[in-house]
Amino acid sequence: MSEHVHKLIENRWSPRAFAGKGIEKEKIKQLFLAASYAPSCFNEQPWRFIYGTKDYPERYEQLLSCLVEFNQMWVKTAPMIILALSAKNFARNKKENTYARYDLGLAIGNMSLQATSMGLYVHQMAGFSPDKAREIFEVPGNYDIVSMLAVGYLGDPLQLPESLQELESSERDRKELNTLLFDGDWSVLE
Repeated sequence: MSEHVHKLIENRWSPRAFAGKGIEKEKIKQLFLAASYAPSCFNEQPWRFIYGTKDYPERYEQLLSCLVEFNQMWVKTAPMIILALSAKNFARNKKENTYARYDLGLAIGNMSLQATSMGLYVHQMAGFSPDKAREIFEVPGNYDIVSMLAVGYLGDPLQLPESLQELESSERDRKELNTLLFDGDWSVLE
């Protein structure tokens, strides 16, 4: 990585191996506070979170049950699971908020960097059933169920099934900037 990227950004990582250690309540509060500081269209702050820790096993198990089997296999060691939602409409005028998911992404970005600053790790997931989550948590239809997150302290990769240990130790790579910067020639993006 580059010495010109802030260490919080450089050190942010999405592990699958989490330690069994619980997250202190003050740190949980700080994670959500960091999310609340994210910018959003018209300052709507359309993100909502449902979370469970192992201190509240019923909620934790409900969230865990929404994940696909592959994710359940490793997430069960994480001390906290979060379901991330976004409002479909602006509160101010009830019109469609097409920026809400973008805003939620910014909030989760803030949360991820805050986690890194406190020695915690966040792994975002798309492998879950939004329909099951909507049913279990009686989520109103005016909210999109967007993603789930596992949060915790770094664990030992050897605790994972062999098939995941290699993923855990694989090198983190990023695309070269020249493949991400667009100058009008679509052929370079293909």
